[in-house]
Amino acid sequence: MKVLKLSAQGLPQSWISLEEAVLHYAADQVRWEMGVEVAVFHGGHNAVTGLQSLITVNSIIGTHGVPRINPFDVHPALTNHKLFARDRQLCAYCGDHFPEDLLTREHIRPVSQGGPDHWMNVVTACRGCNHRKGNRTPEQAHMPLLYAPYVPSLWEDFILRNRRILADQMAFLMAHVPRHSRLCA
Repeated sequence: MKVLKLSAQGLPQSWISLEEAVLHYAADQVRWEMGVEVAVFHGGHNAVTGLQSLITVNSIIGTHGVPRINPFDVHPALTNHKLFARDRQLCAYCGDHFPEDLLTREHIRPVSQGGPDHWMNVVTACRGCNHRKGNRTPEQAHMPLLYAPYVPSLWEDFILRNRRILADQMAFLMAHVPRHSRLCA
């Protein structure tokens, strides 16, 4: 399980482990918290009061400090897992859904023709369509795209990079996802 770490202003910073979250709580770096309580850590006993220290961790925390991420400068890393999730495991050519192990990263303008390995030049394709298209553009192969590629926003990237998102974390992130996102479909 991961905790969604935000800046004090509410911008996603990273997915952190429960242990990392405890360190933020213990160092008094948590400015605010949201979501559900996901863990309680028991510490030592106070010699004077005899009370045991407790740290309760919530699923979403806002920490002190200046954000490390400017949402307008974000260029999310391109991975096959995130690409397939962005495209909802739907082949851009035949329109069928496939399990991840039967999908490929398909370059719209092939690398052999100078096409970059970038979000705006890649879509999800099944192995059969990728093989049929080969080293041609969709126009050259007479295989029109069923959807257009796009670069995921900061919020979408945080959804795409974590497989196990709690309901309250997903609701928080989805509230900021652009309306045109395929993740909203």
